[in-house]
Amino acid sequence: MIKPPQYVSDIKPYIPGKPIEELEREMGIDHTIKLASNENPLGPSPLAVKALTETIRAQEGSNSLNRYPDGNGFYLKQALAEKFGVSEDEIILGNGSNELLDIAVRTFLRPEDEAIMAYPTFVVYLISVQAQGGRTVQVPLKDYRYDLDAMADEVTSRTKLFFISNPNNPTGTINTQEEFDRLMKKLPDGILVIADEAYYEYVTDAAYAESIRYFREGRDILILRTFSKIYGLAGLRVGYGIARRDIVAEMNKLRPPFNTNSMAQIAAKHALQDDAFVRSSRETNEQGKVYLYNELDKLGYTFVPTEANFIYVLLDQDANILYGSLLKKGIIVRPVGPTELRITIGTPGENRRFVDALKQLRSSL
Repeated sequence: MIKPPQYVSDIKPYIPGKPIEELEREMGIDHTIKLASNENPLGPSPLAVKALTETIRAQEGSNSLNRYPDGNGFYLKQALAEKFGVSEDEIILGNGSNELLDIAVRTFLRPEDEAIMAYPTFVVYLISVQAQGGRTVQVPLKDYRYDLDAMADEVTSRTKLFFISNPNNPTGTINTQEEFDRLMKKLPDGILVIADEAYYEYVTDAAYAESIRYFREGRDILILRTFSKIYGLAGLRVGYGIARRDIVAEMNKLRPPFNTNSMAQIAAKHALQDDAFVRSSRETNEQGKVYLYNELDKLGYTFVPTEANFIYVLLDQDANILYGSLLKKGIIVRPVGPTELRITIGTPGENRRFVDALKQLRSSL
């Protein structure tokens, strides 16, 4: 019987949720709201939807969908290059930024090499490194934030990757420019910093680190962003990375051909121009954040202030029990630790429904 390497067998896989329709059928509930995956509750960018609709209508009766997509993502890369003031060969496209994380690990990490990351943080970092046979060095958060100084102290001659989730998932906290500057002065050449900025468009704190300045200085850095969050295109799976052209060239050797589909490229290109939708999404998120802070305070819950579109809630009970109780009321949240929940900030109506459910559960204790 064929078996994988032990380091693959040891991986704890990411556990996806069930489709809402299936959950409702199993539990006999309806009108479920999902506050678990940090999606944009306002839906997709209207400019993206308009472009997709027009494209589909234009293709009726044609054979264009039997053709492979543009394997280089020419028009989307052109739009990204113009927006960020970079060259098209300094951009790589992925099936979500998740895929680009995995490609970066496979490109630059050999078995037994080390990758430094925080804990808790985005679980895909750990999975990707383990799948490559690398060693993970996990440094605990300090005050729910990446402790970049302590992480820098863990660098050895075997270190090849340094992950930074900024804002961090699941805590929603950020690292400042000062902290990032201090880190980059300490890191020796030959270590790729992977700056995962999936939620950067939601950040309002002026102290937030501008990682792109290190790219412009020619440093070993890969900046990852996505159209899945504020642009509302999670179902189309498209992300992008910005790095020196030599880094991008090496990653492209392992990037699967045609890894971003035609519709995703069209939608992302037009979403990138939808500044009004981005502003509206950010404003909705800020209003929801204030409301949930106030209500969680009133109910006696402890939480971590966020710069993303979710809130990390610290419980005095088993997170899975509260998750199950909320699920029975048609509200899906995400347990992210033994006593921690991550709550996506929803629409005003969704936020109120979540708070009402919490009140009912709190009063029944």
